[in-house]
Amino acid sequence: MGLLTGLLTLPLAPVRGVAWIAEQVRQEALRELYDPTVIHERLEAVAEARESGELSEDEAAELESELVGRLMRGAPPAGGLEV
Repeated sequence: MGLLTGLLTLPLAPVRGVAWIAEQVRQEALRELYDPTVIHERLEAVAEARESGELSEDEAAELESELVGRLMRGAPPAGGLEV
C-alpha cells in the first residue's frame, strides 16, 4: 500500500515542498522577531534615532514599548504565532 499511496500522491509533492519552505520561513521570522539580540540592537537604534532627532519622544516611546513587550513575551510556543 505504501508504494501505491506514494504514486497516487506524487503530484502533491510540489505542494508539500512549498508548505515545508513556508514553515521554515515562518520559523525563522519568529526566531528573528523574538531574538533578544535583535531586539536589543533595535532598541539601541531607536535610542540613537531619538538623540539625533529622527524620532520624536512619542514615536520612540511607542517603538520601545513594542520592543520591550516582545522581549518580555519571549518566543511563542512552536505551534502558534503570538502577536
